[in-house]
Amino acid sequence: MNLHPLGDRLIVEVLDEEELTVSGIVLPDTAREKPQRGRVLAVGPGGRDEDGKYIEMDVAVGDEIVFSKYGGTEIKLGIEDVLILRESDVLAKVVNTGGKRKRKLAGATA
Repeated sequence: MNLHPLGDRLIVEVLDEEELTVSGIVLPDTAREKPQRGRVLAVGPGGRDEDGKYIEMDVAVGDEIVFSKYGGTEIKLGIEDVLILRESDVLAKVVNTGGKRKRKLAGATA
């Protein structure tokens, strides 16, 4: 089944969270948090403005994202479970900086 999202929606492959805690305890499925990270598989054309023109999406195919915990609709696509989200449910893009240094966010105070 091929899916092409409409409007400001995107199709996301949910990435499983780690099954081990920092101390090495294995978490069963029932004790794990609902995943909030995923990889974008498909992107719709974007929402429309008041003149009917498309508004460009901020995410692209292949981006790794963080999304709201209970956002979207889960569907089965072949043997995989995927999530259809609105762009507004995306909280952030994961950016690999290459190093392991902690960086301050612009405008954030600690």
